[in-house]
Amino acid sequence: MASYFKTGVNAMGKIFLILVFVASLYGEIIGGVSAVVKGEAITMADVKREMKLSKSDSAQAVNNLIRKKLEEIEIKEKRITADSSEVYEEIKKSAARNNMDVNQFYEAVRNSSGLSSDELKESIKHRILSQKLHASIAYSHVSQPTDDEINEYFELHKKEFNHPNAFDVVIYQANDANRLKKKVNNPMFYAPDIATNEQTLPYDRITPELANILNQTEVGTFSQIMANEQGGYMTFYLKGVQGEGSASVDMVKNEIINKLMDNKREQVLSDYFAKLQQNADIKIIRLP
Repeated sequence: MASYFKTGVNAMGKIFLILVFVASLYGEIIGGVSAVVKGEAITMADVKREMKLSKSDSAQAVNNLIRKKLEEIEIKEKRITADSSEVYEEIKKSAARNNMDVNQFYEAVRNSSGLSSDELKESIKHRILSQKLHASIAYSHVSQPTDDEINEYFELHKKEFNHPNAFDVVIYQANDANRLKKKVNNPMFYAPDIATNEQTLPYDRITPELANILNQTEVGTFSQIMANEQGGYMTFYLKGVQGEGSASVDMVKNEIINKLMDNKREQVLSDYFAKLQQNADIKIIRLP
């Protein structure tokens, strides 16, 4: 820096003015920046959005965003890509899991989250890229659980595998999803175009997907709105549950394997990015 300075009051004055000008510009630039990760900025708006989405404080939100930013940088450096056909295939699978065609799925996502089809595609592309990155990192570090690990997990988490013997529900169906949304928001709302059907659904007679949805629905509330087989929409009002069933370790072995593999994978990824974060050039400027 010393070689750039010249003697003389005028020269020093000019340099001082330039430095003040640059400093003021820098102040304006970082005014909306919370952190810089390897030269890439995390803005205050990003942090506030993450706080809202993850329901976390500012420090945790910044940590989440640093992890995401490191993932984005790793994806670029490792030249991991996802083309439009992969994205569309994932959308088709998601639609099929919800008993919808692609157009119905776009509409359902737009109604529930406000995401446009282009925003949904971009979100799914990011998820595919992250999955590929995670797979490349964890591939050689995650081994299949042993029988002892499976049995130990089952004994420690038996209650996780208990489930109701049956669900008492009222099924509401309509051709228009918005009509069902009105019903969900106001249970006293009545419309002749909304069909109702009260049933008891035995746990072992419904699909695992529906069982999971009903398990996550609180008694006295509605489930999410989903497509039905007739091209319309339906929601389940959970009146109550009957009894409680338990599973043997053999019945839930595959589920336990998946949980253990997920735990191992997450530990590998957590260690990997913690080390990456420790060695990366990261500057925390300020928190909201």
